[in-house]
Amino acid sequence: MKTSDRYHKWVEWNEEDSTYTAQHSDLITGIHGHDSVKLSAKLEQTLEDVIAHFKEENRPLPTPRTRPMQEVA
Repeated sequence: MKTSDRYHKWVEWNEEDSTYTAQHSDLITGIHGHDSVKLSAKLEQTLEDVIAHFKEENRPLPTPRTRPMQEVA
């Protein structure tokens, strides 16, 4: 499992801005785009970049807080 897989991420349509928003609550606030598939891939790459930066700086990653499936189960 990749480190980024521990963190919840989602893509949703933003009616107000007429665009998709990809979000990740634990590491970044969000990014925008017009293609949900491309945006999801961009979010994954952004998360990998953020994780690499944390490692380069010898900083611990935040503990994943949002775990929807665990909250439901």
